[in-house]
Amino acid sequence: MKTPPKTPPGPPAAPHGPAAGRGSVPRPRPPRGPAAPPVPAAPPGTFRLAAGGLSVLVPRRPLLAGAALAAVLTAVAAVCLSVGEIAVAPPDALRAAVLGTGSPRDLLVVEELRMPRVEAGIAVGAALGAAGCLMQTLSGNRLATPDTVGLNNGATAFAVAGIVAAPASLLPSATALTGAATAAVLTLVLSGGAGQRGYRFLVVGLGVGAVFGAVANLILARAEIDAANAAFAWTVGTLNARSQTAVTVLQAGLLVCLPLAVVLGRRLNALRFSDAVATALGERVRPLRAAVLLTSVVCAGLAVAVAGPLGMIALAAPEAARRLTGPGPVPVLASALAGAVLTLSADLVGRTVLAPLEIPAGLVTAVVGGPYLLWLLLTTRTRRTP
Repeated sequence: MKTPPKTPPGPPAAPHGPAAGRGSVPRPRPPRGPAAPPVPAAPPGTFRLAAGGLSVLVPRRPLLAGAALAAVLTAVAAVCLSVGEIAVAPPDALRAAVLGTGSPRDLLVVEELRMPRVEAGIAVGAALGAAGCLMQTLSGNRLATPDTVGLNNGATAFAVAGIVAAPASLLPSATALTGAATAAVLTLVLSGGAGQRGYRFLVVGLGVGAVFGAVANLILARAEIDAANAAFAWTVGTLNARSQTAVTVLQAGLLVCLPLAVVLGRRLNALRFSDAVATALGERVRPLRAAVLLTSVVCAGLAVAVAGPLGMIALAAPEAARRLTGPGPVPVLASALAGAVLTLSADLVGRTVLAPLEIPAGLVTAVVGGPYLLWLLLTTRTRRTP
């Protein structure tokens, strides 16, 4: 009797019934779609802000520096609203400034006397800080600011001439802009440009500023006593009794110029190299320089039209901003915030140190900024290119 051949054992049959889930091997499910790529970690020193499928890297140190400067500016503004010959408690001052409520005395002191000075100081300081940052980066020289290249003196001379000729509310703003533009054009033409000739641009600007300063003194000397007294404030720099129309014009100009300055500051990173390298990187050098110079002229001219030539703000604010933000992008916003803090601080010191005698803010910045300028001249090696 033959036995049937043995067949190789096959795979075990799948169990059925209630025992199907016991000891059975789960089958792998097919993937539903392509797996999402892993999100790379943010580089050191940056934040990653993601929304949907987009993400932006934000430098950590400039962001923290900007937040710190904004907090300091808020604190200084609160002190300016509270301190004076008539003291107002900080909560009452903030309530009167923000909500418009409080006692009649607090509303009069805060809204009518101190709030306009604070608004003017913030706007003027922000304009001078941004203009100084752009001018220094454009010329490649830390000493090149609207103060030193003649823009402020040109704006002052034209503003004084406008006040002496026809003391209208809008005339100082228009004439100051014209004077700043005239000084910028003269300095640019006589120096041969603001790019690789940063040292020459600075020296020519000092000469142009001296000429316009002499013109302003000559106009004051030949003017009538009432007109000379009205124009004298534009020669020292002060925030006292500023024209609200000029402040409004400056604030409107900042709404346009400050975002433009931030965009131009990003593009100015390429001008830290030579013109050939910047052109190779795809940057149009001449239009960029013209836009930066025009923005600086508008900011400086409108600031001088409000407060006069507040010296050293445009020099010290960008330097403080660079020390806080560190190496990286051009710190336009940080320079604007630092300029506002310095301007309000100078006005606060001038109002309170010798009260009831008031010292103009321009004299305070000159006294404090003079030694700083000397230190900067002794420790800075300027770039000299023939």
